[in-house]
Amino acid sequence: MDTISFSNFLQERKFSPQQVDEFTAIVAQFADALERAGDVSAAEFFKSFSVQMIAEGKNTYDNYYALLLYGRYLKDNDLALASLELIDGGEALDNLFRKTGDFLGEVRRDEIFHGLEVIPLGTPNVEKPAAMQVMIERLEAAEPDACKRILASGLRDLPDAYYQSARQKFAESGGVDEYLLQKKQDLLVELEKIMNEGRLYFNQEITPEVLEYVRNDPEIGQGVRVGNVIYESKIPHMTREFLAETDEDKKRYLFCHCPWVKESLKAGRSNLSPTFCNCSAAFHKRPWEVIFGQPIEAEVLESVLQGDSRCRFAIHLPEIVNV
Repeated sequence: MDTISFSNFLQERKFSPQQVDEFTAIVAQFADALERAGDVSAAEFFKSFSVQMIAEGKNTYDNYYALLLYGRYLKDNDLALASLELIDGGEALDNLFRKTGDFLGEVRRDEIFHGLEVIPLGTPNVEKPAAMQVMIERLEAAEPDACKRILASGLRDLPDAYYQSARQKFAESGGVDEYLLQKKQDLLVELEKIMNEGRLYFNQEITPEVLEYVRNDPEIGQGVRVGNVIYESKIPHMTREFLAETDEDKKRYLFCHCPWVKESLKAGRSNLSPTFCNCSAAFHKRPWEVIFGQPIEAEVLESVLQGDSRCRFAIHLPEIVNV
């Protein structure tokens, strides 16, 4: 491994000297182990290396992120994606456990989840739905109203700092409608740039067909305002494959983003409660909460867990907003 070149790659992306040293150290361990493993791809070897990291207590977000960056450095999309899949939303189960204690008190939480353990970061995605299913089943059976409220508060770590640019753009716009149009235009420019450079948009390849699909659906990446409600749909998780698929069950699997749900859809209908998708609604309303500086409501209109062909939400803007 060329540690100097990789360090320069990190420095160019404004990582701190400490992060550069720490990221380079775990990547050097991975690269050395990969070389000893012989004829195996980096993405395939990553699976066993992740198991080793868990066993040694090295399964931190930063270490997985370092390997994701190494995949980007190598222009190895498979390695980058393998790392991304394990950390994207990886905090959700921990946050469900913590927020249940915040909402109901730790004693009641421990009664509901007695005997269950929060699975470690780095757990393969195929194992995540079963772990989440039993947690949601218990919580929804014991405290159905609290379960929905907890999920609607969001299980992702999404600090305000993530959305300051959105807040600034909204402040500079002429109102909600102009902001929505600019939001869509920014997304299309980003997707076209990613397509031309051969990079991934999070997990997926962007093709002309994908770009056209996003362009033609105003609810994706933009939202359609009706009064004080914005109707927004997710972009499919694997859009190119989704567009080519004809089987409805397989299309739902290809549409779903959530690592705590997705693999449970491979066999058709998932056993996970559709209530869980309130977490996804929370993700979509979060930028608007930062923009307006207050909590707002969002509801699930359609979701693949309900058997729908897409995930669609209604985001309720504050009544004080002059749209």
